[in-house]
Amino acid sequence: MTRNAALSARRSGIGPVLPRAFYERDTELVARELLGAVLRYASPNGVAAGRIVETEAYLGEHDGACHAAAGLTQRTRWLYGPPGVAYVYFVYGMHWCVNAVTRAEGLPSAVLIRAIEPLHGLARMRERRGHPPRDRDLTNGPGKVCAALGITGALNGARFDRAPLSIRLGEAIPDSDAGISPRIGVSRAADWPLRWFIRDNPFVSRPATPPGTHRPRHGVHTR
Repeated sequence: MTRNAALSARRSGIGPVLPRAFYERDTELVARELLGAVLRYASPNGVAAGRIVETEAYLGEHDGACHAAAGLTQRTRWLYGPPGVAYVYFVYGMHWCVNAVTRAEGLPSAVLIRAIEPLHGLARMRERRGHPPRDRDLTNGPGKVCAALGITGALNGARFDRAPLSIRLGEAIPDSDAGISPRIGVSRAADWPLRWFIRDNPFVSRPATPPGTHRPRHGVHTR
């Protein structure tokens, strides 16, 4: 593993689950404060967990890059659900992506977990991901995160404050170590600076790009 990952693994104590109230706040704030928290999944095949190092906020029906722009559908119903539940969706016919729903119920918004730094279950992650040559490639993208942890659509609507899928208190990330940029891979609202990441962390999906000048309207994710 990389030096950074090895250091993190040595301090990989996992704190208590984040309460539902943590998510019942502005999506941008939740996205920023999820940096350093620990995503953990206790699957039937064992536990795997990683420190969240990259997130994206999706703000609701007025956000063209958010699924909620299409309104309430069978697919997006959990996006409109209570805060602190998982919104898990399938993209490109091959990848699952996991999001944490934010704000009050009925206000469709969420935070996409784009990348994590492995802490526990590394051998299990490698096996699930087909043993990529570099450990940094295990979880440096939202589809990779779900594949490595074993997260699928069966967890759509699961609560993050209880097993088997949880987000737990981790290491606080100072503002000096947190970067911000536009979201990745979106064609609408593409210049909105709604991606947060831990600077210089090797598990972040890609380097930062300069944020645009457009600021999102305050409101209510997800591709």
